[in-house]
Amino acid sequence: MMHYIVVTGGVISGLGKGTITSGLSYLLKNSGFRVTNIKIDPYINYDAGTMNPYQHGEVFVLNDGGEVDLDLGNYERFLDTALTSANNITTGKIYKEVIEKERRGDYLGSTVQIIPHITNEIKARIRKAAEGYDIALIEVGGTVGDIESMPFLEALRQMRSDKGDSMIFGHVTLVPESGSEQKTKPTQHSVKELRAIGIQPDILFCRSSRPLGIDARKKISLFTDVAGKGIISVYDVSNVYFVPMVLEKQGALEYTRELFKFDDHELNYTLREFTRNIEKPTEEVTVGLIGKYVDMQDAYISHKEAFSHVTGNTGIKVNIKWIDSDDLIKSTEQLDDLDGILIPGGFGYRGVEGKIAAAKYAREKRIPYLGICLGFQASVIELSRNLLKLKDANSTEFDPGTQDPVIDILPEQRGIKDLGGTMRLGAKTVLIKKGTIAYEINGSERISERHRHRYEVNPEYIERLEEKGAIFSGTDDEKIRMEILELNDRDNYIATQYHAEFQSRPLNPSKVHLYFIKKSLEYRKEKRGSIYAGSTE
Repeated sequence: MMHYIVVTGGVISGLGKGTITSGLSYLLKNSGFRVTNIKIDPYINYDAGTMNPYQHGEVFVLNDGGEVDLDLGNYERFLDTALTSANNITTGKIYKEVIEKERRGDYLGSTVQIIPHITNEIKARIRKAAEGYDIALIEVGGTVGDIESMPFLEALRQMRSDKGDSMIFGHVTLVPESGSEQKTKPTQHSVKELRAIGIQPDILFCRSSRPLGIDARKKISLFTDVAGKGIISVYDVSNVYFVPMVLEKQGALEYTRELFKFDDHELNYTLREFTRNIEKPTEEVTVGLIGKYVDMQDAYISHKEAFSHVTGNTGIKVNIKWIDSDDLIKSTEQLDDLDGILIPGGFGYRGVEGKIAAAKYAREKRIPYLGICLGFQASVIELSRNLLKLKDANSTEFDPGTQDPVIDILPEQRGIKDLGGTMRLGAKTVLIKKGTIAYEINGSERISERHRHRYEVNPEYIERLEEKGAIFSGTDDEKIRMEILELNDRDNYIATQYHAEFQSRPLNPSKVHLYFIKKSLEYRKEKRGSIYAGSTE
């Protein structure tokens, strides 16, 4: 029998369905079950690839090149696994498949309708993604009551009655406070909305600023017909990696086992030391993240999580200073108090000149530097302008008519008009030179990292850049493409074309992020020491 846990949301969006789903997944996997996650996104987009980060946050990239919702990144990190595009189901994917089947005549002339054709396709995709596992946790995006999610909820309602399927419905709601009183009415109305479409929740994950009081629990249980053991208080914590502990203490794992009639399984809680380091770090650094979506920090969530992974493994707290790259065009003053500078990926010309200014500042001040994807390309542009004296050097993405296209479009991308899923995407092999920082960091001449880009370093400029001190320490094994950049006069500067943050895990942090933070701590201590040395006190 296949076991499913469906997690829906109510009241408002952004309550943390993905984090709660990930936390429960972690507890189940570390109790010995084979667990996978499925994210349902009701939008009509085929995938997340063309979405503006201000609307949905980061576009997460999978090994198979799938561009998906950032919640799949949470799942991969908590489960320490690699998911596939099949784990992300969208309205666009469902309708495209059903229409193509209709055009082929697969429905034998039937009138194609939401029920049963759309719902059957949804159920088929869920079951296929769940094959080979004991439990599949399914997060339904959006909020109950949204018209977009209705076909998915109907399909899941039907699955609860299907033979061979065992299903638990969990619902995430908000319990706000008025004065000191925790208000349960939003939860009551949200459950009423869910029951109106034929779904009675088994578990309520109640989001609140502090643990639920006894009175609030009793009232919620009474008005929703959810057992008291199924009222799980998910209160605010300082870091997402405390969520599994909160869920376990609140009895979510025990009640899930009870509902599924599972035998007792011993929980191996592997994050204890990790969370202790996050709670009580022994050192700290401040790094600047130079981006153009800094008002929407979820646009860079994988970097935030990679830094949490570093903290959990080293005890070095990472304070992120969010810096709008456009602000650096006029002045780099905001960079003066940093211990390290990170320039992440991105697309489009807005903010690029500020990123180039930040790369120049880091190189000239010898501040630890990490460039990722566009950050790697900004470094090459900066070196070309200031060391090769090519004042017009640029990427053809930003200036198609530049006289010195040091960054140019990938040959296979020329002429492509469709923006969806057409980049160099997914896991690619990177070959690393011995004797370089990159080799020291990775300990191997061959690694696999994820990519998402259309442009690359123009090979015509590589030799000239190397003559000025650049070291291209990594290439790919498909064509001679530059993957990693270092400088020959220091050990605290590295930039990569690949996105190492996508494969960072709590107990196995991204190696370049780990190295960057260690160098930032060295720099901080040296800087502090020089300040103290000059003091008269």
